[in-house]
Amino acid sequence: QEPLVESGGGLVQPGGSLRLSCAASRSIFSVNAIGWYRQAPGKQREEVAGISPGGTTHYTDSVKGRFTISRDNAKNTVHLQMNSLKPDDTAVYYCNLQDFSLGTPFGSWGQGTQVTVSS
Repeated sequence: QEPLVESGGGLVQPGGSLRLSCAASRSIFSVNAIGWYRQAPGKQREEVAGISPGGTTHYTDSVKGRFTISRDNAKNTVHLQMNSLKPDDTAVYYCNLQDFSLGTPFGSWGQGTQVTVSS
């Protein structure tokens, strides 16, 4: 399985916003939940959010109310809108196929996209 392709990271000041995108092939996208994960320096990779094929979502507690995951079925793309960013959100962000009930990834990892929140 080809890894999904992340984009949209960058440097942003605290309180700012970024929108990440995750592109997949149609055959993969239409039948799978997609999750966003992140890994900060010196820490384990953690789940950020997930979205089922039908559009049901879940979020880790630290991003609830600030991040929104959505899927564009016409473009086989999942987005992660990140608002009110904090320095603790600094990490490499990855997307992957997800076991939605567990929040665990099961596909190949891509290169990720770096998000840096700093003044």
